[in-house]
Order: sequence, then C-alpha cells, then structure tokens
Amino acid sequence: MTTASARPEDFARIYEMFQAPISRYDCGRHCSPLNGGEPVCCSTEHAIPVVDRAEWDLLRRRTKLWHRYRPNDRAGKTIVGDLHKSCLAIECKGVRHCERDNRTLACRSFPFFPYIDPKGAFIGLSIHWTFIDRCWVISNFAVVDAEFRRQFIAAYEYMFRVDPGEFEVHKQYSATLRRIFSRRRQVIPFMDREGRCFKILPHGKGMRACPAEAMPKYGAYRSERIYRAAVRAAGGHLPGAFPPKAESL
Repeated sequence: MTTASARPEDFARIYEMFQAPISRYDCGRHCSPLNGGEPVCCSTEHAIPVVDRAEWDLLRRRTKLWHRYRPNDRAGKTIVGDLHKSCLAIECKGVRHCERDNRTLACRSFPFFPYIDPKGAFIGLSIHWTFIDRCWVISNFAVVDAEFRRQFIAAYEYMFRVDPGEFEVHKQYSATLRRIFSRRRQVIPFMDREGRCFKILPHGKGMRACPAEAMPKYGAYRSERIYRAAVRAAGGHLPGAFPPKAESL
C-alpha cells in the first residue's frame, strides 16, 4: 500500500495559510549581535533548513532564493548524511535577500515544532531544543503573536492530513524532546492551542501552567545584565530598549 505524501501544491497551500510573523517585534535584532550580525535562524552556521523534496520542487519553480546546501565541515556533513531520502538540506542567499512569500515551512515555524503528546495528540507548540541558548524567542514566549500560533496550527493540521508520515516524524521528535529533558531534569517550554503556556515536567509528571512572562530563560537571555555582557564580549551592538518595533519580519 502506498503511503500518502505531500505534493508541491500542498506546500503552496500551506504557504498561503501560514504567513503571519512570529511576533510584532523584530526578534532577529536580539540574537544577531551574538551571531556575527545575522539572526540565528537565517544562518547555516547554526540552522540548516531541511525540506521535503516536494517542497523543494515548489521552491525551485517559484524563486532563485534557495540552493542545495553543501556542507564544509564535519557537523554539516553529518546532518546531510543522516537525512531521509525524502528530504534534503538547502540554503538561502541570506537575511538581506529574504523573500517572505518563499520562506520554507521550517523558516515560518522556527523555533517551534508541532508537539505531539504521549497519547498521540497534536496539542500545541514546543521548541527546537538545540537552539535553546541562541534563539531569543525561546526565552521570550510572551512575544509570540496569536495569529502566528493560529496559522501554525492550521498549517500543520493540513500537513498531517495530506502526509501522515509527517505526523509520525513529529511524534518521534516530541518523544525525543521528552527523553532528553527528562535526562537533564529540565522542564519543557510549551504553548497550547489557546496560547496558554506550560512547563512540561520531566519523567511524565504532567504539566504546570506558567505565565508567559515567567517561562524559562536560557543562555545569554537569562537576564538583561548577562545579555549585555555577552553582546559586548561578541563585539556586537545592543539593539536598544525592549521591545523594539519590528521593521520587517
């Protein structure tokens, strides 16, 4: 029996459904001073976009923004080598050349992924944990816009209908997140479908409600003092008073 999978036209539909910026603030202004002047999510030094081959077929028809990612170090080669044959790694021309309509689904979602609970239900959004100390949004759940959340959920519900294999991928990814954070004895930051924030407790001990402003903070974003010191050490420029107005998200 052939398993259904997403087609290029399905990704075109998803792009139409999911256009909202993650926040009305320009989050890249906060992480870029610690990343050589570029947002973490827009540099393959940190984040390598992975796409389904059907999504790649769509992007090649629509734009010259993207090209195949060619790794030049061991870490990149490992990531590319471990990809399933249905996927490939790509790279854009950089944040200064961004075309909002031609961002990948991974770009639109970052730093979140659809969280599947142990019972197999898509209940909300959690974080790509490998970026926990580098992504400003992960330490600032309060800035996540409600329309972003609604479009994120609608886009992934559609994806899971047309490609059940993607649901299984995220189900396993969610299980890996729980296993890693239980081993670390850390709570998992989580936002449900209504925008309520929770800490998922280690070892399957449930969830604890938490105001967005009190959600965990990580790395250089643990406090303003630590952040300013980190920016100075990196030779970057402070973005100014929070919250900064978004110019182009």
